[in-house]
Amino acid sequence: MSTTKTLTTVVVTAAATTALVAAGSAGAIDFKHLFSGDSKTPVATAAAAAVVPAAPVAPLPPGAVPDYRAIVKQAGPAVVGVMVSGERQPDPNEDGPDIQNDPFFRFFRGMPGFQMRGGQPHGKVPFRGQGSGFIIASDGLILTNAHVVRDAKTVTVRLTDHREFEAKVLGSDPVTDIAVLRIAAKDLPTVRLGNSDAAEVGDRVLAIGAPYGLEQTATQGIVSAKGRSLPDDTVVPFIQTDAAVNPGNSGGPLFDGSGAVIGINAQIYTQSGGFQGLSFAIPINIAMKVKDQIVATGHVQHGRLGVMIQPVNQALADSFGMAKPEGALVSKVEKGSAAAEAGIKPGDVITQVNGKPVTDAGSLSSQIGLAAPGEKVTLSVWRDHGSKTIEAKLGKAQDDSASSDSAAGEGPQLGLALRNLSRDEKRQAGVDGGLLVDDAEGAAARAGIEAGDIVLAINGKPVKGMDDIRAVLKTHPKQVALLIKRDDETLFVPVPLN
Repeated sequence: MSTTKTLTTVVVTAAATTALVAAGSAGAIDFKHLFSGDSKTPVATAAAAAVVPAAPVAPLPPGAVPDYRAIVKQAGPAVVGVMVSGERQPDPNEDGPDIQNDPFFRFFRGMPGFQMRGGQPHGKVPFRGQGSGFIIASDGLILTNAHVVRDAKTVTVRLTDHREFEAKVLGSDPVTDIAVLRIAAKDLPTVRLGNSDAAEVGDRVLAIGAPYGLEQTATQGIVSAKGRSLPDDTVVPFIQTDAAVNPGNSGGPLFDGSGAVIGINAQIYTQSGGFQGLSFAIPINIAMKVKDQIVATGHVQHGRLGVMIQPVNQALADSFGMAKPEGALVSKVEKGSAAAEAGIKPGDVITQVNGKPVTDAGSLSSQIGLAAPGEKVTLSVWRDHGSKTIEAKLGKAQDDSASSDSAAGEGPQLGLALRNLSRDEKRQAGVDGGLLVDDAEGAAARAGIEAGDIVLAINGKPVKGMDDIRAVLKTHPKQVALLIKRDDETLFVPVPLN
């Protein structure tokens, strides 16, 4: 494994931000690189009798065979279909010769709304898709994947009794790939939530969802691994299973043998576009923490240490005088970051966070990324053939979710919906900073700015975040000059602000 490809910055990024949402499917991960919104008022479209859930399934003794029939009868009515539609800028990677080998490519071949195109369309294209979700509160609170509802203008939830409700997206977190929906309904059936930390390798599990649009499909398997880190800089320690998950299963629940939800099905490994024995679910304990933040504030914040890290192999462990290869080796410390202020240096190996072992580089990313900004953490660091303790106060990771300059405060509006680029997007574009244009209207659209452009600077000042845009707009300029990167060209675009 190349050292360069395993370097990871401990900062929130998400594979979900690059997910194609056209079919609302479970994401596909290729491991070759690793191993070589205003809402409308919800209205029910059909009346139906209230669903009476089956009696709860008793906790399963170790080694016992689950009663899958009882689990489906009890929990099935709380599993929903999530149908989405909207417009989005096509991913330029879709047309590259190596698209099927890209670790972020999601399999949508043959699915509605997705076609392999011979040329890149100009502007946005319409899409429709379908995923899954599940009801966690009887008043209409639903969990699904962020990539299922990404770029969606309309989201419709279909219950098992065929009622349909237009849903409001309360918020989504591309870092963990969690989204929270709300529908206007009462007395709905709900799932029973479990404890994902208690799941063990070998435990039997059941997945329910709508693969390929086939509603209420149940598949079974076992927990194949825990704490799995994927090659996409994610902070999520996935639960790996061999339960069959296919396009349309994204956002659906993963149940343990007692019928309690322990995960949200999100991604699979595939070389063919279909299930090949490796599915990955987001632990429900993480999902509920994200849900709590979204319900309370509408968004999610993640901690940031500000280091670039790589795994420790046997040769490096021997060189550093370590008893065994473990921890995350710091290869770079960002200036002004939490790590720099705490005194962390390149060459340090972080072996514990708050007393919890850091088994590998992905483990550090998970522990830091899931912590809150401003939280103080105690790090055990191996340095100069000895262990020492360092305390660090975490910074705030950049928000990858879309934010509009219409909320920038006082001053004229550009009419741009902007978001920070993920590290992978920066690498593809060949830029160190800037904001990606998700949508353009008003003054910016009239000036010729399009979705997919990258705003690098405003009035000659580099743009690193929305605060840089806000600072200029608050001066009430009559015109601003935006430095835009579009494909392989960089150009200044004057934008009159009348």
